[in-house]
Amino acid sequence: MAKKRPQTKAGKQQLKDSEIPVVGAREPCPCGSGRRYKACHGRAAAHAVTELVQRPFEGLAGECDWVALRELVPAATVELTLKGGVPEDVPSVTLATVLPMAWPALRRDDGSVLLALQNDTSSGDLSRDLADTLQRALATEPGSPVAARRVPADGPRLQDLLDPEAAFEPVVHSGFEFWVPDAESVTPEVSASLERANEAAIPTTMLSGVDAAYWCETPEKNHLRWVMPHPEEQLLDALARLHAAGTSSLGEGTRLVGSFRAHGLMVPVWDLPSVMGAEECEKPAAELAERLAQALASDAPLTADERRARGGLTNRQVTLS
Repeated sequence: MAKKRPQTKAGKQQLKDSEIPVVGAREPCPCGSGRRYKACHGRAAAHAVTELVQRPFEGLAGECDWVALRELVPAATVELTLKGGVPEDVPSVTLATVLPMAWPALRRDDGSVLLALQNDTSSGDLSRDLADTLQRALATEPGSPVAARRVPADGPRLQDLLDPEAAFEPVVHSGFEFWVPDAESVTPEVSASLERANEAAIPTTMLSGVDAAYWCETPEKNHLRWVMPHPEEQLLDALARLHAAGTSSLGEGTRLVGSFRAHGLMVPVWDLPSVMGAEECEKPAAELAERLAQALASDAPLTADERRARGGLTNRQVTLS
């Protein structure tokens, strides 16, 4: 058999690692090595894409509310402010919990952009996935949805695109009518999607007196789910101090039942009687916030009762993401 001639790189421009585009796994690597992409620069790219970012919203204004809208709130919107402002042909950019037909984003007929938060994503960095979708939505034709895709590993993140000084102010809706500014012009598919979404939505209200606390109504009982920014171990200690002292509830008929873990933050959950609405939660939640602040400031070792309370709280944690 004749010997294979060695491949030469002569005449090929060598690219820097940061300049190498993402291509198909079995295609030649754009770096010019002669190997397939998956065996060359694709290895690092695949690792970067799949590596889980524990707190994807860290550094954004309203991190706790980002988590709540991603995991807990059915229907809500937030007006987003981009660094340097939006393009001239884009009136506004709005974050939405979900969009019809599970679209990742939508460029409306008037040029405005809706970005969905609760969609499935292709990588381990939710912030990078959302930033990629947002950039494509800004450039797509008006009246068009944005499709999902595999996100480049070196793309920008939300922290690179959003103004860190702008307020993050969610507006919770009772349904998904914000999808359709003109209900008479929607397609049958969107109308059916809207009807299904409204039927499945759990009534939810954001408390006004404390940050990132959301009351919700279910058939058997109501709940308060409160996303908190404190480190998990410190927060567990503080809640255990309150629980052991009998001061972790929101009043008669309520109790702290456990917590979620979501995107690197803890979300304590209280069971409430069905007669306790969101307004009735405001004062007890504000008072609990004061007790919690005092417990967080304590560095005394946990007592035996507090350690038992902490163990019970730890056993009642559920990881959402």
